[in-house]
Amino acid sequence: MTHDLTTGKPLRDIWQFAVPVLFGLLLQQVYSLVDTAIVGHALGVMALGGVGATGSVNFLVIGFCGGLCTGMAIPLAQAFGAGDYRQLRRYVAGCVWLGIAMSALLLALTLPTTRALLKLMGTPEEQMGYAYDYIFIIFIGIPATILYNMGACVLRSLGDSKSPVWFLAIASVINIVLDLLTVCVLGMGVAGAAIATVVSQLGSGVLCVWYMRKHFEVLRMEKDDWRLRKAEVLRLLGMGVPVGLQFSITAIGSVMLQSAVNSLGAVCVSGVAVASKIYMLLCCPFDALGSTMATYAGQNVGAKKMDRVNTGILTSSIIGSVYSVVILGVMFLWSRQISLLFVDASETVILDQARQMLLINMVFYIPLTLVNVVRFTVQGMGFSKFAILAGVCEMIGRSVVAFFLVPYFGYTAVCFASPVAWILADLFLVPAYLYCAKTLRSLFEKNAQMM
Repeated sequence: MTHDLTTGKPLRDIWQFAVPVLFGLLLQQVYSLVDTAIVGHALGVMALGGVGATGSVNFLVIGFCGGLCTGMAIPLAQAFGAGDYRQLRRYVAGCVWLGIAMSALLLALTLPTTRALLKLMGTPEEQMGYAYDYIFIIFIGIPATILYNMGACVLRSLGDSKSPVWFLAIASVINIVLDLLTVCVLGMGVAGAAIATVVSQLGSGVLCVWYMRKHFEVLRMEKDDWRLRKAEVLRLLGMGVPVGLQFSITAIGSVMLQSAVNSLGAVCVSGVAVASKIYMLLCCPFDALGSTMATYAGQNVGAKKMDRVNTGILTSSIIGSVYSVVILGVMFLWSRQISLLFVDASETVILDQARQMLLINMVFYIPLTLVNVVRFTVQGMGFSKFAILAGVCEMIGRSVVAFFLVPYFGYTAVCFASPVAWILADLFLVPAYLYCAKTLRSLFEKNAQMM
């Protein structure tokens, strides 16, 4: 079922759209959390650290896939908001062809270079085998990642944020069962955890495609819709590639930071791995608000309703700020207990490091709220290239900390790397949003005068 976000109360529209997206993101994190918990308890701290050491590399590539799909869905949302369903179908067809091409390209780039990249990052030798076995299989599953992300983004661009949640729920059950089977029963180690993730994500992607074909009349494709057109391809790439690159550029800073963490030893790598898994779960509300604002802004720009975009960005920022304060209090009390999901109570150093990183990061969650809300709003408004510059700001922040502060201040500096990155990104994004809003208002007023 489609959902028009250009009418009604913005708070209600944002809330109704964001909550299913949040549940979907939480279910995605179930993949990762179950993998980590089973690996940590069944295979030990070294295996846990090996899987954790792949996080930044994973984000570098898989983040690009997700960003590419998110960006390419923006023209779909704008076409839907404008009521141009023929153009919408042509964009969907372009997404299919580009998804196939990007899958082939990324496979060719990542699979031959995986081990070299892990070595370049200084992955501890005792964790190298675990890291390689895990991330190589994740990279093999890139087509499945693109299939799900593309399907989910198309559904969300039409206002349907609920259906992908159900498909992820099914995939999460598959993932848990396969994790237990491959790791605990068949003894396949970290490779088994990676296989479980890829298979479950493939299942959710297939379900998205099946549901779209069955239930969305506006997506009933005609033969002419499948023709590859230069205008649609350039528009999709112009929106998708900058967003994908923004994720990858941000991830480059994370790769550099991970290299600095690796230099501190295997125990620090494991501490960061535990904190990162919990952090990814806690940040789902920010990601949900960002995804919501991309669709919300896209539809309302298509309908030429900039006042609703302004109200939406304020509403989402308030929601994210309230959550930031609440979750800081919760984690101050129980962060150590939650970390016990991944390591035994005897690993006191790892538990202390995870708590330190989590609490320092959460003090700066309001700046993180703005990063997600403003960046995705700007993308939804059609200014995807600004996403690259925001990613550059984050990369610079993490890189400066990695190169200049970690050698002197050690693990404490690592904990401040992301907050520095978020603040730098905000210093760019807030003025960028004001510029984009002013530009669109002038364009809409000029078009109205010409009519």
